[in-house]
Amino acid sequence: MSDRDDEALSCDGFLGWRLRLWQPRRGYRAGIDPVLLAAAVPARAGQSVLDLGCGAGAAALCLAARVPGLRLTGVEIQPGYADLARRNAALNGADLTVVCADLSDLPAPLRQERFDHVLANPPYYAAGAHSAARDGGRARALGEVTPLADWIAIAARRLAPGGHLHMIQRTQRLPEMLVACEARLGSLEVLPLAARAGRPPDLVILRARKGGRAGFVLHAPMVLHAGGGHMRDGDDYLPEISAVLREGAALAWPGQ
Repeated sequence: MSDRDDEALSCDGFLGWRLRLWQPRRGYRAGIDPVLLAAAVPARAGQSVLDLGCGAGAAALCLAARVPGLRLTGVEIQPGYADLARRNAALNGADLTVVCADLSDLPAPLRQERFDHVLANPPYYAAGAHSAARDGGRARALGEVTPLADWIAIAARRLAPGGHLHMIQRTQRLPEMLVACEARLGSLEVLPLAARAGRPPDLVILRARKGGRAGFVLHAPMVLHAGGGHMRDGDDYLPEISAVLREGAALAWPGQ
């Protein structure tokens, strides 16, 4: 990669700079969503993880930083982001194999594999539901091309029996997610994420298990920020959320 290419990138710190990621200065840039998603996954050393739509590798590499010894595979359709994910894996010493492919047309070797965990941060907006971003990479990351139901169907096929899917998505799309899980995944749990106490949750994390038979659980919203509004400079994350974002802690699901 040339110096000119590097000028279009920034190297950003995540998890209190425990993790460094090269990202485009313009285009899709990872925020806290993939960090929270990775923190929700109860992976253990020695397990296999598939990150669908891995982008520059934020979620997979956050998980690797918390749980050493994982075998990680990422799938990313955009070659530039796939290259960044490989570069970021090398930068952080992570065992991440990145496959540049469309989710709906995975290479044959990958279709033969089964994983203990699948995680996904699909585009938040259905096709035609928002104004497309000018940057092509950001438009692809935020605007849906592959239907959300297909993401879940693909994830279910790649899971080993007893394996878990974790997906973060806008609250408005939760009904689609639940319908897509029918006859594919069970033991569904939904963790809503609310910016502040008393506000409707903007995002949800879905947990589902291949072959799971437990009843559906809708948890109380997890609140991210203290107080009723932003009153001072700097962030105002609650301590347990700050521990996830700054220290790489696991996200504690209610009752667990």
